[in-house]
Amino acid sequence: MTSTELGIQLRAWRDRLAPDDAGLPSQPRRRASGLRREEVAALAGVSADYLVRLEQGRARNPSPQVVQALAQALQLDHEESDRLYRMAGHFPPTSGRMVRQITPSVLRIVDRLGETPVTVIDAAWETVVQNRAADALFGDVSHLEGRGRNRAWRTFMDVPGMGTLEPQTRSMVERDVVADLHAALIRLPDDPDLVSLVADLREQSPRFAELWDTTPARVRGAQRKTLDHPVVGRMTVDCDVLTVHGSDLQIVVFTAEPGTPDADALTRAILAGFQGVSVG
Repeated sequence: MTSTELGIQLRAWRDRLAPDDAGLPSQPRRRASGLRREEVAALAGVSADYLVRLEQGRARNPSPQVVQALAQALQLDHEESDRLYRMAGHFPPTSGRMVRQITPSVLRIVDRLGETPVTVIDAAWETVVQNRAADALFGDVSHLEGRGRNRAWRTFMDVPGMGTLEPQTRSMVERDVVADLHAALIRLPDDPDLVSLVADLREQSPRFAELWDTTPARVRGAQRKTLDHPVVGRMTVDCDVLTVHGSDLQIVVFTAEPGTPDADALTRAILAGFQGVSVG
């Protein structure tokens, strides 16, 4: 990354901030809607001349302390802050660890999708939150501790749930889990939860150990899953995965094509869960 590219990015972040956003008084007849260099410099505790030289590509490799101050002054999110550290020639301070913080906006998405099952998992396949429809379909895991909330662990250790995957789907899911964990561990090699999960699964699940040695890294995408539900029987659902920007969270949404027997079965399965029908 060249110093010129760093300067372009700094100017873009500065231009998008209005004085009100930074708690500064608005002044009439400003020539630009964004912050002035002097204002950003004051907020970051650096000289205006130094910021000019950074933006013009005449200064290289600002210190980690200056990068942190600029990230705060420019109100950068997690991903942007990491990008600034890398452009300045430093490793981000959070590199190698999962970011699990769930924002109010994500919680609203989970809640407002209503009767559509939605679950949020982290890079280790730990359930962070899910809505009532997902509880009804897959079982409520909010009261569980340790590995009981982990989807990868439950898959390979055959922890009972609200239904069983048909064999072809199970094989696909197992490979997807392993490939995704491989990719996560490459991206987050120092995360203790990821490291310990993979180590424990390799030790306790022969199937996981076999797949771990033969399945390459791959980030999972959309899937179609067929499962046998104890109340409504077999149904096939689409599983779409949405990445939460700036974090290591994924929103997983389960739907079926409207007007199909699968959609009817999915609705009945969720209603059965809402009504507390025993599923064994």
